[in-house]
Amino acid sequence: MMSMVDGRAMEAQFEAFRVQLDDSGAVRERLRTVVADLDNVIRMMQASLLPVHHATLQGKEVLDKAKSYIPSLQKIYSQLSEIIRERPGQYYRYHDHWRSQTHTVVFLLAFVHWLDTQGLLSHREVETLLNVKSEEFSIDIEDYLIGLCNVSNELPRYVVNRVTAGDYDCPRQVSAFLSDLFSAFRILNLRNDLLRKRFDGLKYDLKKVEEVLYDVKIRGLMSTQATANPMES
Repeated sequence: MMSMVDGRAMEAQFEAFRVQLDDSGAVRERLRTVVADLDNVIRMMQASLLPVHHATLQGKEVLDKAKSYIPSLQKIYSQLSEIIRERPGQYYRYHDHWRSQTHTVVFLLAFVHWLDTQGLLSHREVETLLNVKSEEFSIDIEDYLIGLCNVSNELPRYVVNRVTAGDYDCPRQVSAFLSDLFSAFRILNLRNDLLRKRFDGLKYDLKKVEEVLYDVKIRGLMSTQATANPMES
């Protein structure tokens, strides 16, 4: 039979649980509110980039429009960081609230950067763009890598549309970039998890682009310079 002392100890323990759960619930509610704003900005930034897939050559205004959302992203990540800094050491306890969105944010920033420079946006540059880098809040490396895989997923579609628009050198540029990215990923010792599956998808993205590149080559549509040196970007 449970003694009165045991009953009081149990009650005290569950009262402590209640306080902790209420506190955690309040934090999660604050995070959900901020992440809802993040979802809205992501949707608008994604919409601003849709014209890059249209069958006409795109101008600088498309990228400028997409970049105009970066200050909003900075503000939102600052809010997330502020909430997490109030809970030292609990970043990964709440990380799932913004993890998926961060995959998309990294994708958008890295895709815009590639369209602008044909180069890779580094992890440090992502954190700089979002104005986040502290001991309590940063961009998780796996989130960054999955975001890069999302860029890889987007590029085959981009290549097909660019070729349709008459940009026959685009497959060469994308093939060179994805080849370098694939080689870089091979350095990592990936477990059999989500990141590993996304890396496996990168191989198929590269294959699709190489098929388009091959088709452009055999049809003699590439420029003389590109044909002479297909790996030169």
